[in-house]
Amino acid sequence: MPNPWTGVGNPYTRQEVRERLTSTILQNKAIIAAGAGTGISAKFIEKGGADLLIIYNSGRFRMSGHGSTAGLMAYGDANAVALEIGEYEVLPVVKEIPVICGVHGSDPRRRIWHHLLKVKDMGFSGINNFPTHCIVDGNFRQVLEETGMGFEKEVKMVEIAHKMDLFSIVYVATPEEGVKMAQAGADAIISHVGTTVGGSIGVKGASCSMKEAIERTQAIIEACKAVNPDLFFLAHGGPINTPDDVSQVLEATQAQGFVGASSLERMGVEASLTALTQQFKSLSLYAK
Repeated sequence: MPNPWTGVGNPYTRQEVRERLTSTILQNKAIIAAGAGTGISAKFIEKGGADLLIIYNSGRFRMSGHGSTAGLMAYGDANAVALEIGEYEVLPVVKEIPVICGVHGSDPRRRIWHHLLKVKDMGFSGINNFPTHCIVDGNFRQVLEETGMGFEKEVKMVEIAHKMDLFSIVYVATPEEGVKMAQAGADAIISHVGTTVGGSIGVKGASCSMKEAIERTQAIIEACKAVNPDLFFLAHGGPINTPDDVSQVLEATQAQGFVGASSLERMGVEASLTALTQQFKSLSLYAK
């Protein structure tokens, strides 16, 4: 059955989202995807001209003053939180921008095909694999993989989303993970090089250097291009934080854009609220 909403804005078909991003590239502009944890963030990120909005549970933690890594912890139902933010806060206030839902694909309690039907029915135009286990390493990562809660579940989710005509924009941390996602039918690959630096709750020593971020990003792009040259490629995380940082990556790699969550939403709030409050506090009383 054809989508009755085709051509009228949210929700968009997979092909419609791809055409919008292709149009951005043909204008020689970078694709900007932004995480939003609140309706007010989403409304003004859209007003700023972002190409995509991504809703995931870490946005709620981030906008509550906690580090985004809280989204990987057992502090709530990641899938339920993303749906709630989308249904009650973001989808009702944005006008035209495609909205992507973060999905915890390795959640063993869910039939992922059933959850994706809910995501599509609510009006999301695509999915993103967050929380993602691609950014977990060491012994804990091995435990997740061996107990059926690993990255392969996220790959399977993308295969199902592709069959459902949902656009998929996915995080990967290595070329090998990127290849798996490309083979599964992902539309856009995000090279995740670590938790974003800076601000009040960003990491410091846990991040990589800009040189390493650029090398890792390009390696992921080259591996994925060999599978599907029509993929979109974006960068995220680590030292890639400001517009100048993103410009460096765009110049040094084949990346076509950037995904900013803390970089856009949290940093923007921290800076603007601090500056505005300081302006108010600079006011003096007048002698009467």
